[in-house]
Amino acid sequence: MVSRVKVGDRVRVRKGSLVYEGVVLPKSEFSSENVLVIKLDNGYNVGVDVSDAEVEVIEENVVRFHEPGLSRSVVRGGGNLKITFLSTGGTIVSKVDYETGAVRPAITATELLEAVPEFADYASELAVIEFSRLFSEDLTPAYWAELGSEVGRLIESGVDGVLIAHGTDTMTYTASALAFALRNLPVPVVLVGSQRSSDRPSSDSVLNMRASLAIFKEAPFGEVVVCMHGTISDDYVLAHRGVKVRKMHSSRRDAFQSINDAPLARVDFPSMKFKLLNPRFIARGRREDFQTVSKFSDRVALLKFYPGMECGIIDLLVDKGYRAIVIEGTGLGHVRNACVDSVARATEEGVLTVVTTQTIFGRVNMNVYSTGRRLLKAGAIPGHDILSEVAYVKLSWMLGSYPGLERKDYVELFHKNIAYEYNPIHKDSLFPVWSHEY
Repeated sequence: MVSRVKVGDRVRVRKGSLVYEGVVLPKSEFSSENVLVIKLDNGYNVGVDVSDAEVEVIEENVVRFHEPGLSRSVVRGGGNLKITFLSTGGTIVSKVDYETGAVRPAITATELLEAVPEFADYASELAVIEFSRLFSEDLTPAYWAELGSEVGRLIESGVDGVLIAHGTDTMTYTASALAFALRNLPVPVVLVGSQRSSDRPSSDSVLNMRASLAIFKEAPFGEVVVCMHGTISDDYVLAHRGVKVRKMHSSRRDAFQSINDAPLARVDFPSMKFKLLNPRFIARGRREDFQTVSKFSDRVALLKFYPGMECGIIDLLVDKGYRAIVIEGTGLGHVRNACVDSVARATEEGVLTVVTTQTIFGRVNMNVYSTGRRLLKAGAIPGHDILSEVAYVKLSWMLGSYPGLERKDYVELFHKNIAYEYNPIHKDSLFPVWSHEY
């Protein structure tokens, strides 16, 4: 009988003394063939093992579900902003699998926006694009190139803002990729995520998306930003510069923090009041000056140094044809002295080796200790206070977008501050300290 039950049928399941009645929902790829996922009349979803149950089809095709696939749609609102919502996947567009307890990409972008009616008040035209259904750990440099090109086309079409739903785990990588790929932005590009799936009462997705509206309307900056909760409560959302932000907690709603920088802005709730926090920002550019430079190389590696690390790992990456390596060193930017020769060999082979620091705050200074000076002599490139993941993305962008440059030109480009990815050294402080009271 179970084999004849279809998604959308209304069924009654008798399992011992228990009776379940509701509509059969789609299952995930990990579901057992003996389990039915049912939406009960009270609105809750349950997974029921029907291997020892009696299943009765009460009515067929009560609900028709959309076939899997990506979608595009446009809705009209009463505001004056032209906004595009672009969904890539992740927890923010995921829902709970009621059999396994895990979350999976399942909610369409249109369904997600139904939870944020404020879009109708701010937008004259809201385009909804389901660009992909991927968890953020599945994204690659090739994906960044496609996403950057798509966002570039949207901006060239005249939108007033692009809102991107993205998984939180690798959001810094994608935000950095877009910050480098989208030059002279005339409007903000906002990435939002959620630490809780959007079908949970504790989800933070709605406020994170609502905050983007105030940013599109009032922010003076033309930058790629990450908008996430500033506290574990629903007090305010912070807009972090995309190249200076890191996920600092695996599950808290206020997981994101600006590193060696202050957040660009804050949006308070329930007032939706916008407040600029950081006077150092890239102003909105002219539309005629906007450019998309969105090509990335997959021949870059990110290596974390650890005590006793085998230096041959560097040689192996060189032998495998990698063209750049980011080494996340200790303290002011160090690795064991035994690895200096491997760094020198990488330099001789034309490989760019950037050294960053494993510390959360501060910057590298490779002139303080003899190890750092040896690394500099071997050709290592100091990474300022740039985040290791951002250095990785920047090198990928440099090699992909500007192939064939001389080494000195790549070094010069790396040291050029493209999107405020690092802070210059000021005479009053080597280590800028920002207040955490926003």
